[in-house]
Amino acid sequence: MSRLRALAALAALVVAVGLVAIIPGTPASAAACTASWQASTVYWGGDQASRGGRNYQAKWWTQGEAPPGSTGVWQDLGACGGGTTPPPTNPGGFVVSEAQFNQMFPGRNSFYTYSGLVAALGAYPAFARTGSVTVQRQEAAAFLANTYHETGGLVHIVEQNTANYPHYCDPGQPYGCPAGQSAYYGRGPIQLSWNFNYNAAGNALGLPLLTNPWLVQNDASVAWKTAIWYWMTQNGPGTMTAHNAMVTGAGFGQTIRSINGSIECNGGNPAQVQSRVTRYQQFVGILGVPAGANLSC
Repeated sequence: MSRLRALAALAALVVAVGLVAIIPGTPASAAACTASWQASTVYWGGDQASRGGRNYQAKWWTQGEAPPGSTGVWQDLGACGGGTTPPPTNPGGFVVSEAQFNQMFPGRNSFYTYSGLVAALGAYPAFARTGSVTVQRQEAAAFLANTYHETGGLVHIVEQNTANYPHYCDPGQPYGCPAGQSAYYGRGPIQLSWNFNYNAAGNALGLPLLTNPWLVQNDASVAWKTAIWYWMTQNGPGTMTAHNAMVTGAGFGQTIRSINGSIECNGGNPAQVQSRVTRYQQFVGILGVPAGANLSC
């Protein structure tokens, strides 16, 4: 019997007995991932959500219990997206989609654009792209939670207390304060301040920030770059960079220490610490990953 006739006979047999034909070399693909589980969403029986590369279906009403949960409310529907949840296909490969970004910052100032953030990613390719997908999303959530806290939800572009402006010039630096005594106030998502920080950030990013610090409040990409620069390279008052805190498992609490140190940590301002932690927990919920350990400093 010829190969063609043999295949035709096999096809007829499949139809006759109701078998599912599997063609060699054509692997079955996993189901598409449904929308990521979110801690703030109410799920009713039959509603589906994905988390950690698997789809789940709620058996009854639930809110705040992450799949797979511990009460039996979630039915595991199996792997999705090929068995893991890869970073979404977004510009720059960022693990936060524009829709998720907008969900995180519903009242943000139009200055803080998603496109500006994505454009800034190239300055530090390891940012939110180190380790597993879970670690990448945790780092992105930690960064964005801290920027939320620093800017009132990405509302403020510059520091609101103008009385502080003259204090951010250290004339003892060899380069002085060429933009003026009051020019180095807080700007951007992590409120870059002091002439020595503008100088260091400018040198690292190839930008004239010491002589033109206003670039940070006039160019969204520059603003995001300065925030990522601080996150990736500066220990601040802490013992490690915020990036290292997240990728080594030291925890979100160490990112707070790197940004605001004893002003908030060690009992300095527990309400401010809790504000950051709460926002981080909300954001990892949006991204469908656990918060991890050591949330407080």
